[in-house]
Amino acid sequence: MKHILPVVIAALFAGHAMAADAIEVTENIVFSQASETDLNQFVWKKRPIVVFADSDADPRYTEQIELLMAKLHDLEERDVVVLTDTNPNAKSELRLKLRPRGFMLAIIGKDGGVKLRKPFPWDVREITRSIDKMPLRKRELREKKREASEG
Repeated sequence: MKHILPVVIAALFAGHAMAADAIEVTENIVFSQASETDLNQFVWKKRPIVVFADSDADPRYTEQIELLMAKLHDLEERDVVVLTDTNPNAKSELRLKLRPRGFMLAIIGKDGGVKLRKPFPWDVREITRSIDKMPLRKRELREKKREASEG
């Protein structure tokens, strides 16, 4: 049951979803269970957003997933991968590292460091503003601008 909510939401908002045992790919944004994921695989490649809750029925969790699904393109532009963990009994590596109490949203930079923690759902606009202030993201934007002016 814990793996169904992200799949149902993806099907509603994206029109199509591909689920393979808790891993879902929707318009180039990967939604995955945190318990099955090693953060090291994303270092210097992706910016993980981790959503914790004590249950997939938590209204804050549901709201956060809906907020993320509503603006996938903005997340895709910023190389985001979304990891979810709704099973506190599983003691996932991420849960042990970040120590959430109930609902928590965490933004992790491409360098693997925790950049932000929030105890309530956050809109994608707020998330992307936070990401856009990161030094590595500023550098990516400068490089993209330089490439556009040269090409």
